[in-house]
Amino acid sequence: MTVIIAGERSGAGKTTITLAILAYLAQQKLTVQSFKVGPDYIDPMFHSQITGRPCRNLDPFLTSEGYVKDCFHYHSQGTPYSLIEGVMGLFDGVPYQGMGDYASTAHIARLLKLPVIFVVDCQRLSGSIAAIVQGYRHWQPEIALAGIILNRVASDRHLELLKIALAPLDIPILGVFFRQQHLTLPDRHLGLVPCGELPQIQQYFDQLAHLAAQQLDWPKLIPLLKTPTNILPPTNLFNIPIQNPQARLAIAQDQAFNFYYADNLDLLNHCGFELIPFSPLEDNKLPPAIDGIYLGGGFPELFAEPLSRNQSLKNQFKQLINQGLPVYGECGGLMYLSQAITDFTGQTFPMLDILPTAVTMGGKLSLGYRQAQVVNSHSWLWPTEPLRGHEFHRSQMTKLPGQALYRQRGLLAIDQGTMDGWCLGPVQASYLHLHWGNQISPVEKFLATCLAFQKKLS
Repeated sequence: MTVIIAGERSGAGKTTITLAILAYLAQQKLTVQSFKVGPDYIDPMFHSQITGRPCRNLDPFLTSEGYVKDCFHYHSQGTPYSLIEGVMGLFDGVPYQGMGDYASTAHIARLLKLPVIFVVDCQRLSGSIAAIVQGYRHWQPEIALAGIILNRVASDRHLELLKIALAPLDIPILGVFFRQQHLTLPDRHLGLVPCGELPQIQQYFDQLAHLAAQQLDWPKLIPLLKTPTNILPPTNLFNIPIQNPQARLAIAQDQAFNFYYADNLDLLNHCGFELIPFSPLEDNKLPPAIDGIYLGGGFPELFAEPLSRNQSLKNQFKQLINQGLPVYGECGGLMYLSQAITDFTGQTFPMLDILPTAVTMGGKLSLGYRQAQVVNSHSWLWPTEPLRGHEFHRSQMTKLPGQALYRQRGLLAIDQGTMDGWCLGPVQASYLHLHWGNQISPVEKFLATCLAFQKKLS
């Protein structure tokens, strides 16, 4: 059947409970494919660490409704169990295309015709829980609530009061999680600390699996996790034949740069890129014979000092860019390409000095979906069609681009937006996170540019 783990609000505990379910299944040696609703990088890292499989993002705004269906059906096939973690509260989306909750968990539930397991934070509730559950249950009757999980229950007496209140609703209680202060994950300015920075993460997963074994009603839950058998044949980009590798693309992958959608990496491979990982933190030189570089997002501000000290790598970067090496930087990648990063403590560390701007941390949070239109005729990465992306950062540039890449506005903005993004020689960089799943042309154009550079050096 497959279910979506949804919450009454952001912070209700759906991520912890999702991880607990995945950890228990993994401990039982059961294969499970996980998905995450929305433009999230960090939660999928935890999913993948547990399952050993890339977690897939389901976001109809960054891609399309058709792509979301294809993505779910394609990656679910062949796995006995699958699970989707929702985003924010159940109905929290954006007004778009005549829909008030576009890209919400509820939107995905309607789109995929899947039921929801509703997670309720009970720490300040007793009898009122019935009104909350009943309201969520009937707000959109077409969304089926398969059951609820009570989270942060204080005591057995508290649980008894909750059950008494819920009894008239006749809704299955699939699990009860008592307050577990020692099982909270550390967070920082952009959400959870990625699992790669947590040395005790496997111990944490083991604790979650043990808790899930005790606190969840597995005879009722396990049938809800079975992958649907009526899998539809995929359309769109999942039918693209895999090309033989034509260009070598160096991709930054370490603790400073690790924000990549799994589908984007797959699409790069499908189109003819061989992905060569490297670490701007640890490697003193770039991989040999590369035809392009991809600098994804991450946390370069937290590793600014070691990034700044790696002078030999920085020198090689500048040398190859001067020769015309195509480079794409996204958010954290833009920061690394700048002149310098000033971190939260006020310390400034020199970076690659490719873009004529510096970056300062501590500004207001820039968050949300964005619509953009390419305006630079020298752009090689994107066609002149509208882009849809997402921003999530607390840094600000000290100088806006003179050679802007696109005109951008927020999803709900009514003005013409602002000029943003850098297009400087072979380098393109911006704060905008893109998912290429529903448009292959940017990847094909990037490949053509990398192949032109390859030919130039041959």
